[in-house]
Amino acid sequence: GGFYGCCIALRLRRHLERILVVEREADILLRASYANQARVHNGYHYPRSFLTASRSSVNFARFVEDFADCLDRNVQMYYAISRSFSHTTAQQFRVVCARVGIPLEPAPTKIQSLFNWSLIEDVFIAEECAFDAVRLRHRLREALTIAGVEVSTSTAATRILPGVDATLTVICEREPDRWRVSADRVYNCTYSQLNHVLAASGLPQVPLTCELAEMSLVAVPPPLANLALTVMDGPFFSLVPFPPRQLHTLTHVRYTPHAAWGEQRPPSPEHPYGQPVAAGHPSRFRQMIQDAQRYVPILAECRYDSSLWEVKAILPRNMDDDGRPILFKRNHGAPNLTCVIGGKIDNVFDVFDAVDLACESEPVHGP
Repeated sequence: GGFYGCCIALRLRRHLERILVVEREADILLRASYANQARVHNGYHYPRSFLTASRSSVNFARFVEDFADCLDRNVQMYYAISRSFSHTTAQQFRVVCARVGIPLEPAPTKIQSLFNWSLIEDVFIAEECAFDAVRLRHRLREALTIAGVEVSTSTAATRILPGVDATLTVICEREPDRWRVSADRVYNCTYSQLNHVLAASGLPQVPLTCELAEMSLVAVPPPLANLALTVMDGPFFSLVPFPPRQLHTLTHVRYTPHAAWGEQRPPSPEHPYGQPVAAGHPSRFRQMIQDAQRYVPILAECRYDSSLWEVKAILPRNMDDDGRPILFKRNHGAPNLTCVIGGKIDNVFDVFDAVDLACESEPVHGP
């Protein structure tokens, strides 16, 4: 019931008569689809991963067109390049943006004056925007209803069992009941719980690294009201409007991840999936803001409100280049079982061709 799961369900409805979305939370889009930076990417954020940057750029216009009513277009996005400890120089950033084909202009003097130029090499204006996850939830909930897609919330899909004739059985639980659902195709779109379901099903796991991530929600001083500021490309920070709360998220490459673990075994109680805030990690807002204000002094006037906590799933091969490709594994451990992890919310269109191809090439056995 996250953004990718709901969008895949809507795409599948073009091919199949009955689709069921199983979501353990009380509503759709309550977890990682909500607890994130809310940035609609156009490629600027990934100078070390040309694939992610180029796909973000290709999909940006389509996302903006298809979800126009869910966007905050008043946000002005700016990217700054640090003089030290950055993996990318300002000149390299210009070259990458030119290769990807995205517009890049120097920031106006008013914005440049916000930065500490002893630490910053250059500042650029970027063509990006922010999405409102609550509006997105309402939009997808309505679309699923119109399409006739069944949605079962407060329901956990705990196990997947191979059946006869390549059908699959999914064990579903909603207290105090448990039942079975038979399906011709199952898409495991559970993001950071992907391996939790696979392990419980006795199926091979997908190599993943998980992080317990904190996004601080802050009220910003008036000069930053409609601005998004990101310092690239290393142990730095991003400040992005968060429309559902009319606040900003403050994240930091060094301090946002509170813990990381591999997925060779089921999660331990120390890193629970259900309630990551219960892991007992105190907020690192103070460390985030103390470092960030060195680059943008006015950030010292930010007021901390609260934090969003979520478990992020990252493919290990992208730990170095910071890329976020989509994982799409067909017939993973069982016929007609597909595992999906979305890299970025705006790249969801890249998965549609794969869904269409799977439906056209795999026969349907049931009614």
